[in-house]
Amino acid sequence: MDDLAARLKDLLFPSVANVVVLSLDVNIATVRVDVRCTTAGASCPLCETWSERVHGSYLRFPADVPSGGRIVVLRLRVRRFTCPNASCGQRTFVEQRPGLTRHHGQRTERLRSTLSDIGLALAGRAGARMTRELGVGVSRSTVLRLVDALPEPDPPAPRVVGVDEYATRKGRHYGTVLVDVESRRPVDLLPDREAASLAAWLAKRPGIEVVCRDRAPFFAEGATAGAPQAVQVADRWHLWHNLSEAAERSVSQHRRCLRVLAPTDPQTEAEPALAAEPATSPWMTSNRFADRTRTCPVDLGRPTVTPR
Repeated sequence: MDDLAARLKDLLFPSVANVVVLSLDVNIATVRVDVRCTTAGASCPLCETWSERVHGSYLRFPADVPSGGRIVVLRLRVRRFTCPNASCGQRTFVEQRPGLTRHHGQRTERLRSTLSDIGLALAGRAGARMTRELGVGVSRSTVLRLVDALPEPDPPAPRVVGVDEYATRKGRHYGTVLVDVESRRPVDLLPDREAASLAAWLAKRPGIEVVCRDRAPFFAEGATAGAPQAVQVADRWHLWHNLSEAAERSVSQHRRCLRVLAPTDPQTEAEPALAAEPATSPWMTSNRFADRTRTCPVDLGRPTVTPR
């Protein structure tokens, strides 16, 4: 019998220590597992004093991960101990099994982890529909609450950091966003775009080797003061943006030189006027390169008026 209980424990709770499976009841829709803790005592969660003085016991019924389409429920006998430390404010406390239960928890830790992973992948409504398919139907609010209870991840210190601004209210209030360029993940948000704030953030991370930024003076000052060991480079978007602006200015200044390549055709003289009409579609935004192309498709030497 002891050998069977040990085999059931290894099968059902391979990563949980100091528990024993007493019995297993299986019916059409539910699997009920009787479990009991085997430790002689427990540590007080407040003062961490070990206690073996049992004040009482009661049953808990936490839900577990489904098995074969059946709902799995634990029938767990837990004990309440008396804290022997007279100066501790916690007079009695209930034992908890790491990896199995937590304080006031209605689900086992592995079921809680499974629901949290579903919430991270599918969010609220879709996650709730998926849990119903798995046999542990919970509401979308429960899925979101489990996701919100997850601890904040501790990202590794970036080696190449990208610095740019973001607007909480365009034209009025801006902040600074910092991105790990190698993993393409945001690292932190600063409430302003001051050089001192960026310098203080960079100074706490001496492992930064490259700072990728635009030509804003406050970013340059902050990167120089906070990470003097780092190499400052321009990001790819601003390089292409500056190159396109320089190419546009160069073509605009030498447009008369292109007249010999595209001679004027009198029959198509009226076409630019039709093409100069602005787009009325609400989802089309103005683009000065496209506007100039539409308003001067033939005579590249003749100046045109771009609608604004």
